[in-house]
Amino acid sequence: MWEKKEADRDRFDPQASFRSEAPRTVAAPAFPTKTAHANIGQSLFIKGEVSGSEDLTVEGRVEGRIDLKDHNLTIGPNGRVHAEIHAKNITIVGEVTGNVLADEKVDLTDSGRLVGDIRAPRIAVSDGAQFKGSVDMVQSGTERSEKASASSHQKAVAMAGHPQNVQMAQAGKAAQ
Repeated sequence: MWEKKEADRDRFDPQASFRSEAPRTVAAPAFPTKTAHANIGQSLFIKGEVSGSEDLTVEGRVEGRIDLKDHNLTIGPNGRVHAEIHAKNITIVGEVTGNVLADEKVDLTDSGRLVGDIRAPRIAVSDGAQFKGSVDMVQSGTERSEKASASSHQKAVAMAGHPQNVQMAQAGKAAQ
């Protein structure tokens, strides 16, 4: 008697495996989207060029070049970088040797150390930071071209409104 039920249970019934209803789909859980962020860990050493399209935190050592034009770079407290750097925003908590170019801002924190030149429209140097180099606070290309075109437009309007310039312009046309 007991053996018969176990035999029935072990037997495969092909009809039982078919469903008469459509399979249900499970929606993926909605996670808030966050920007991608990469880390170079404390035990890593990279020699060469680092480039990418996400934010980066360096806790290890990097020698060469770091190129993250549209993204943020953070040199962590254990980070040691000997490289030319180009990023949107650069925060230095560790040590950097090399020139730094930021499209928006360079932030040198109180424990940060930088030996090299800075080119950025904005910089912040905290009390206690170490810095040796030069600073060139250039504006980004779009801001600079907008200001230049506005300035040249203002000069043209000012010159056109001056009576002497109008007479000179008319004399120039008559000479042609």
